[in-house]
Amino acid sequence: MAKTAPNDTAAASAQDASGVPLPENYEAAVAELEGLVGRMEGGSLSLEESLSAYRRGAALVAFCQQQLEKVEQQVRVLDGETLKPLPTNARHSRWGERRRPMTFEQWMRSVLDRVETALDHYLPAQTTEPATLHEAMRYAVLGGGKRVRPLLVHAAGELTDARAECLDAAAGALEMIHVYSLVHDDMPCMDDDALRRGKPTVHVQYDEPTALLVGDALQSQAFVTLTDAVLAPAQQAALVRELALASGSIGMAGGQAIDLASVGHTLTRAQLETMHRMKTGALLRASVRMGALAGTTPSADAMNSLDVYAAAVGLAFQVVDDILDVTTDSATLGKTAGKDAKDGKPTYVSIIGLDASRALAAQLRTDAHNALAPFGARARRLAELADLVVDRVS
Repeated sequence: MAKTAPNDTAAASAQDASGVPLPENYEAAVAELEGLVGRMEGGSLSLEESLSAYRRGAALVAFCQQQLEKVEQQVRVLDGETLKPLPTNARHSRWGERRRPMTFEQWMRSVLDRVETALDHYLPAQTTEPATLHEAMRYAVLGGGKRVRPLLVHAAGELTDARAECLDAAAGALEMIHVYSLVHDDMPCMDDDALRRGKPTVHVQYDEPTALLVGDALQSQAFVTLTDAVLAPAQQAALVRELALASGSIGMAGGQAIDLASVGHTLTRAQLETMHRMKTGALLRASVRMGALAGTTPSADAMNSLDVYAAAVGLAFQVVDDILDVTTDSATLGKTAGKDAKDGKPTYVSIIGLDASRALAAQLRTDAHNALAPFGARARRLAELADLVVDRVS
């Protein structure tokens, strides 16, 4: 059986000819190499940028060759009862001998595996005192959820050649903020829900004081995560600001306040959109922006295009949520279905109807795709995520 090329901690400090650090391991190098190929095929690079991308690609291929050579004697194939080295032509070796591009599903699985590992790393260990609080934090965060925000971080990071470990930190912080909001939202003082991500909510599994503290601690831990040394000081400051604005009173928390105040009241479509752009859209927008900011500083035009994309995806996410609340069962959703209508909460379905809500989701998908046009093929993962948001069934 073939073994994956191991992590080489010494290689993490190595640099290419331009002084840019090389990836931590073989897998990260291949992922970056595929991103470079996508950018070059997109046709949007200048001559100077193309030359730079080619040089970086050559350095990455050399790095991959070096990593494979280190494990060559460990890689074997079974031939009868004799073990012998894997044939040379079975190895990925040369620039131009491209691996088959990952499908969207493969890419998602790769990112989700990274995110789960990063979250496990950045969360305090379950055995650290107070053990019950840390156990509850890990119960809330690990092993569940769609992870749309981390996926958006990694997809946007491909546009600015962000290092995977930088994206892991940004994605982990965003997911902690998102989960903290869910834990508090499920409490009796707000939505009073008993089911989240297919399992009992934190206040049901533990108790209300623990749930309150879990949310508080996750919020703090998110900003601790953004001070990881993998991020440059300027990046840390930029990402902390983005996340703080998105999760505060002019973002997610403010949207939740409007949501609570609107129960039993009729909102106009414009008021509903404002609420959802704050409650749901702000953190999704931050996901896209933080992914882009984790790499080479993007231009103002690029950030504007990404903002338009994120606004469309963020609103589409909520519209589809409202649709699923009336068309899907609790087991599929992983949370209580039909609860918005039962609690008298305004939704897109209640204001404009089911068919109009579906048409709106489709239009928002188109708007998201159009916003990505300046990036060409490099933005294919972001485009695929827009499709995922609209086509999802849970």
